[in-house]
Amino acid sequence: MKPQKIGSKLWVIPGGHIPFGTNGKEPEFTSHDRLSILNTSGKEADIELTIYYQDRPPHGPYPICVEAQRMKEVRFNDLIDPLAIPLDTPYSCVLQSNVPVVVQFSRQDTRQTANAVTTMMAWPVA
Repeated sequence: MKPQKIGSKLWVIPGGHIPFGTNGKEPEFTSHDRLSILNTSGKEADIELTIYYQDRPPHGPYPICVEAQRMKEVRFNDLIDPLAIPLDTPYSCVLQSNVPVVVQFSRQDTRQTANAVTTMMAWPVA
């Protein structure tokens, strides 16, 4: 398929929160927040995430690379450099990319026996 520029270069996820605890086998059933990033362009997407909190300064950038015409899933739990994102703490995220991408946000909450999964599109800004 011919490369296409679909999406935006700037995205916002205002309501992040990695639940603490699990009711199942880890790591499959570890509660987590996750991004799915789609890059349909013909150029590699160089992405930086900045994490914002209620009671502390922002952290980042967290670099992510998505190859041309590929998708990538990124768990916020796995973002540890420059600083691990604390569990059970509200946060927001700003994603900046050098090429347009499409971003979906998901949360898996495994604290109860009836696991909950929530998914939504991130907010495209520009």
